[in-house]
Amino acid sequence: MKLLPVILSGGSGSRLWPLSREAYPKQFLPLVGEQSLLQSTVRRLDGISDSDVLMKPLIVCNEAHRFLVAEQFRLMQRDAMAIMLEPVGRNTAPALTLAALMALESGEDPIMIVMPADHLITDESVFQKVVSEGASLADRQKVVTFGIVPTGPETGYGYIRKGAALDGEGDAYRIEAFVEKPEIATAREYLESGSYLWNSGLFMLKASLWLELLRTYRADIAAACHDAFSKGAWDGSFFRPDNGLFSASPSDSIDYAVMEKLSSATGEKSSPAVVLPLDAGWSDVGAWSALWDVSEHDTAGNASEGDVFAHDARDNLLIAKHRMLAAVGVSNLIVVETPDAVLVLDKDKAQDVKAVTRYLKEASRDEHVFHKRVHRPWGSYEPIDQGKRFQVKRLTVNPGGCLSLQMHHHRAEHWVVVSGTAKVTRGEETLLLTENQSTYIPLGTLHRLENPGQIPLEIIEVQSGSYLGEDDIQRFEDIYNRSSSD
Repeated sequence: MKLLPVILSGGSGSRLWPLSREAYPKQFLPLVGEQSLLQSTVRRLDGISDSDVLMKPLIVCNEAHRFLVAEQFRLMQRDAMAIMLEPVGRNTAPALTLAALMALESGEDPIMIVMPADHLITDESVFQKVVSEGASLADRQKVVTFGIVPTGPETGYGYIRKGAALDGEGDAYRIEAFVEKPEIATAREYLESGSYLWNSGLFMLKASLWLELLRTYRADIAAACHDAFSKGAWDGSFFRPDNGLFSASPSDSIDYAVMEKLSSATGEKSSPAVVLPLDAGWSDVGAWSALWDVSEHDTAGNASEGDVFAHDARDNLLIAKHRMLAAVGVSNLIVVETPDAVLVLDKDKAQDVKAVTRYLKEASRDEHVFHKRVHRPWGSYEPIDQGKRFQVKRLTVNPGGCLSLQMHHHRAEHWVVVSGTAKVTRGEETLLLTENQSTYIPLGTLHRLENPGQIPLEIIEVQSGSYLGEDDIQRFEDIYNRSSSD
């Protein structure tokens, strides 16, 4: 029996703006502890009892996030079976189908443990125990989902209604129904009945069984994904399904495409759908109020991060990323400070952050997409100052990182090394620069910047010219196979 972690990393995390943004969403952030949510998900099965059965994880992500995923694995010193790239978002059913097809390519028919990349589980030993129970069921052709034991009348989650217990199968139950997010009164009834669990989005089943069920219930998705996978190609550690063929796939979730149809066979012993209750400190960290719930609190109920001072303040979430944050005489607030945006929000209105991101989109602003620090496969850059015909940035190039061989038509650049070692290609020259040394790149000159060292390279870049947009880049060589617009 082989167990394959399949990590679905397609979310944008817009309800945690301004920390989570489209270009760098919440799964890549260390919201609780030092690890990002994605890194915690990858490591969640490390203590499983029989390590021989655990395969390298398979990640399905948005193509725009591919280098972020690769960098997170590099920092963990881990390898993935594959990083599968979705050219467009088509929800979780097509994503899982690509993963199942890749899983069978390995020559195995593994049990897939399907995990969203942006969830939190605090009691990993309990999680691993329930996963082991689920693996035994999945090995006998069951489709296993994990239902979270509810801690309150939550209206932000869907629910699973438990059916009869499976004889001789531990804590497993048949699934009687999937239920949409309820109103508060209905949620209280669910909680009091003891018959309902939160729908976690965690699943276990064999790769071949998923494909068989999908062909039965959504043959159109199965066919489109099969064609896109068969015409796909490897790009280093990334696998790209065919763009046009995958785009033709209908969009649907695992629940709607398969699970709800299986649960309609209520009372039939032939239905393979089962649910295992899970009480392991789970959270989807889907809103600021949820992050407050899972954070450590002081004696006044405040959860804080960064340079924060609180006086006569209670039950607040206070996050300072760039400067001091002082909260006096306030309660039940979310205050999140970042270099380019500040959010102040009533904790009971946490879901209304979407009004902010909607405004930013309608106003054609980019604060919902990018942080002030913009991440690239070679590292990151951050604007420091700008004015008429000039712009100053701080560049951080990771060890081994390499910018493309490129040219600008409208700007010149001056680079000053702050720390580390820079290998600079400038026309026909190759220069090696260290701390406090600099060079000038005239307009129209072919150039490249590399970090051949073992520590991050810090550069101050001064741009001058008639146009300083990021799209003034003509690439000639790029080790990351990016297009000019990527």
